[in-house]
Amino acid sequence: MAVKLIMTWDILPAKEQEYFEYMVREFIPGIQKLGLEPADAWFTVYGDQPQIMTAIRSANLKVLQQVLNSSEWERITAQLLDFVEELNYKIVEDRPGFQL
Repeated sequence: MAVKLIMTWDILPAKEQEYFEYMVREFIPGIQKLGLEPADAWFTVYGDQPQIMTAIRSANLKVLQQVLNSSEWERITAQLLDFVEELNYKIVEDRPGFQL
């Protein structure tokens, strides 16, 4: 069964440009190299919610768990923390459409 990794975070003030460059040059290619598929990305404009929410697909839970335990995942998420705060994630069954 396919699963989604739903991640949320807030971009650090004054780090927006560096953040977007990191996402395009490192994070997205990195997750693709690990065998994951970017699915959705949402930006909160108004309200008391995380600024960014993204969903990443995996073929199944076993594959995702292997990725989450890899040194490459540790490296790319450690770098992400240079640009964001309040990083959280959860794993859900992959269903069509918007998922929280």
